[in-house]
Amino acid sequence: MNPIQFSAITIFRIASCVTIFFTHFNATQAQEGVAKKRVVVCSTTQIADFTRQIVGDRWEVVCVLAPGEDPHTYEVGSDDSFSVQRADLCIENGWNLEGHGWMANLARDASKPLVTCVENVEPLKIDEESGPVNDPHAWFSTTNATIYVINIRNAISKIDPENAEEYKARTELYLIQLRALNHWINQQVNAIPKARRILVTHHDAFGYFAKSYGFKAISPVGWTTGELSGVSIGGRQEIVKQIRELGVKSIFIETSINRETLDGIAKETGITIGGELYSDAMGAKGTAGETYIGMMRENVLTIVKHLK
Repeated sequence: MNPIQFSAITIFRIASCVTIFFTHFNATQAQEGVAKKRVVVCSTTQIADFTRQIVGDRWEVVCVLAPGEDPHTYEVGSDDSFSVQRADLCIENGWNLEGHGWMANLARDASKPLVTCVENVEPLKIDEESGPVNDPHAWFSTTNATIYVINIRNAISKIDPENAEEYKARTELYLIQLRALNHWINQQVNAIPKARRILVTHHDAFGYFAKSYGFKAISPVGWTTGELSGVSIGGRQEIVKQIRELGVKSIFIETSINRETLDGIAKETGITIGGELYSDAMGAKGTAGETYIGMMRENVLTIVKHLK
């Protein structure tokens, strides 16, 4: 091997080592950047969407519930505990939407800060066996959704004050969108005569929506999300009787519920299933209801189509 060949080979090897070093260095830096990204764990899909609107890509947003899952009956697993252990902040709806306080329990067990979105919301009441309780489905009023967003923004900004102006700017834009959504909903529901604004669903999730937009929300004989599959013959007859007395043309089913029982009741009463409504959970990724604004839009279009 002559000196020129040796020199070329040596330079090539050195260059290769330098390339490998910097490739590894850059990869390590990128991994450290990802690792340093703050983590927020949200209980429901609606809350996760609100949070993403505020934090953009600056935080990792983890949602405990998957699209279509029921927060009232959800049972936490080891993956949820692991997610919360990583969290800088946990966010829940509150008022026992998360049945038996599962999100608050996860945050407490991991000693993580917890934000409750319904703080400062004026509650409606629903009747349960133990007596009246606060209705947790407050996000169905866009006014309340605004309160949720502000509560989330304040908590995020408190943990990361250096980027507070960025969170404030995103929030301002999103609140404009929520005001536009509210205006659009009012325009759409005006197509339904007031006498027909009776919203019958299988459980009482739409009280805030009904109050905001002039509907009467009815849940047949107080069904809850866990009761559809086990309704008795006597209970079924009572439901049929109540629906007939209401004189409605359509009833609605929620996307997180098995519709077999309601299909049978609709057939027996001679009315139609007016379509599926998003309630306690948003739609899957890629569907029209994968965001809060999307789920509200699709619900309104479905309601107007079948009640006007």
